[in-house]
Amino acid sequence: MKHSLRVELGERGYDISIAAGLAGEIGKVVNALAKRKRPCVVLTDENVARIQEAFFQEAFGECHILALPPGEKSKSLKCLGMVYDFLCKSRIDRNGCLFAVGGGVTGDLGGFAAATYLRGIGFYQVPTTLLAMVDSSVGGKTGINLEAGKNLAGAFYQPREVYIDTALLETLPAREFAAGMAEVIKYGMLSDSALFDTIEASELLHAGHSQLPGVIHNCCAIKAAIVKADETEQAVVDGRALLNLGHTFAHAIETVTAYGEYAHGEAVAVGLVLASRLSQRLGSLDESSVNRVCQLIERYELPGRLRQPLKVSALCDAMKLDKKVKEGKPRFVILKAIGEAVIVDDVSEELISELWIEAGAVG
Repeated sequence: MKHSLRVELGERGYDISIAAGLAGEIGKVVNALAKRKRPCVVLTDENVARIQEAFFQEAFGECHILALPPGEKSKSLKCLGMVYDFLCKSRIDRNGCLFAVGGGVTGDLGGFAAATYLRGIGFYQVPTTLLAMVDSSVGGKTGINLEAGKNLAGAFYQPREVYIDTALLETLPAREFAAGMAEVIKYGMLSDSALFDTIEASELLHAGHSQLPGVIHNCCAIKAAIVKADETEQAVVDGRALLNLGHTFAHAIETVTAYGEYAHGEAVAVGLVLASRLSQRLGSLDESSVNRVCQLIERYELPGRLRQPLKVSALCDAMKLDKKVKEGKPRFVILKAIGEAVIVDDVSEELISELWIEAGAVG
């Protein structure tokens, strides 16, 4: 069964297709583009290129492919330069198109390259991880990390289409699938209590689970609606910034650990627990709801606290460099209830430090 939905952004709107076995459909699109003198190239990582060789052959045929090392460290200025050089050597002009096939790192890096090469070329997302399918492939946020922090250079640049082939999840390592579930849980927490209830009540989701395509569709629909209302995150009170639930904490963890110890979804899982505890400390969320979040995070074997002690001062300093900082203070998404989130920006550093220490940080 194929699920589909549209991200309504006027001229920049696009369709999301969700089904198992989309390689043939992608191949037809690539051929159609080529006939219109719009050559296509592919950006991926070495693991995906090796494991999904048959998929690449069916979907992309003889297209030039650049495979970079996997992992967050490839979301860098160095690798961005490698993508630019690849596009030049492939003789991609302004009619050309870049397909990003991989996880969030590949999609973010490829999208930023497409947005800035020749001031913009066509861009298509083919996410291969659960996290990218439900979150980073949709909405047009692209970017790279700088030494000072995560996603500090980037652009809003919408893809032309998103192809979510759930068959690609069959080779995804269990740790990466669980990391994607952190983002799924996030969507239930911030906007859809029924989704949270479904995940909580069902058996553990996995690549072949009958409910998974519908869950992915729900997450994409939530994000599409939020992006439609606030594409470039300009809303002051709510809007797209709500999607950052748990991420102010998560990005600090990733920055301090130099993107080497936590998968993004694992850092988000810790962030979701901390955001829930912050909500409780501010008097907006009851203890039973906090316990539900912690239990669901634990059920998917995701971390709810730091694996190794990190310095509170380093974590707080990293938060101050987060791109969502307002007047020098980090902004946080908190919960009024599971399924209802709001933004606050008057949280004391003392309270944040206390929460970090409770999560295993040291002074």
